[in-house]
Amino acid sequence: MSKANIICPSCGFGNNPETAIRCTSCGASLESLGKLERSAEELRALRFQQEGINGTWVGIATAVQAVLTAAVIFGLPIVLPRLLDFEGGNGMLVCIPLWFVGGALLGLISPGRTFLEPAIGSFLVAVPTTYMLINSQTVRILPTFLYFVLAAIGVMFTIVGAYVGERVQLKPAKTS
Repeated sequence: MSKANIICPSCGFGNNPETAIRCTSCGASLESLGKLERSAEELRALRFQQEGINGTWVGIATAVQAVLTAAVIFGLPIVLPRLLDFEGGNGMLVCIPLWFVGGALLGLISPGRTFLEPAIGSFLVAVPTTYMLINSQTVRILPTFLYFVLAAIGVMFTIVGAYVGERVQLKPAKTS
């Protein structure tokens, strides 16, 4: 390996050209590596920090979460009406693990570190979903404020899911 190659601090990929802005393997930013020398401990600490919000990934996250929510919460009860009924509070309880799965999927497919984009996407999906589930409940068993609490928990679980997906995607850094 020549001196012109840059080693990625996130995934350890060592064949990045000197002029690369992002890692060709994982998409992590390499701009600051040429300007600053960092210790291995500093690089490990920066490994899972997000660099900014990417609008494209917010859109992808919103679409993924909307499709998952629509398919499971609203579509499955139409297909299997006698077996599944996700109205009201039951729907909110199913949304929490569903948004976790959506966050994990986004963490697996996104380049680099993206934790905020899935949370923003879940929030954008949670608002209309919560409204629709509040209005769909025929037997009121949950107070309205609990729907908002459950939606917030679902968004937080999305962040956890995105973190898990990123950890699986990036794998442990190679230490030398």
